[in-house]
Amino acid sequence: MTATLRAATPLDAGAVGAILHGFNRDTAWMPKLYSEAETISFASVMIDRGWVRVAECETDRQAERETVIGFIARDGAEICSLYLTPDAQGQGIGVQLLEEAKAQSSVLELWAFEANKDARRFYVREGFQEVARSDGARNEEGLPDVRLRWQRGVAA
Repeated sequence: MTATLRAATPLDAGAVGAILHGFNRDTAWMPKLYSEAETISFASVMIDRGWVRVAECETDRQAERETVIGFIARDGAEICSLYLTPDAQGQGIGVQLLEEAKAQSSVLELWAFEANKDARRFYVREGFQEVARSDGARNEEGLPDVRLRWQRGVAA
């Protein structure tokens, strides 16, 4: 699957929020803290701050329609979110979003939930190293998490 990356616009808030809410809804270990409308509102805030890049794929060549299939939200060196639709996972789209972020920064950091083994495995495979752990007291979900860091020129 080939994706085009671009800056998110306010009209992308629904798609970005739906992707984020879908992960929460479909992940058994995640506490259900927010409605889909609240999550879309949060996505709108991230987009308004200029943090979000979306990945989209062409869904209808004749109508030239694009569909958002993933996104990364980044505040400087901090990756706040990187999520894909289930159909886009395993297609290299997450790597594509991450590679673009790496090209723009010499250091990237993020927190990943300890229970999110797939995400942690993905980041380690992409050169991130674990640098800290938390018992979850600092996040609103109350879940233990892991701090991961990537630095250009540092081997994992």
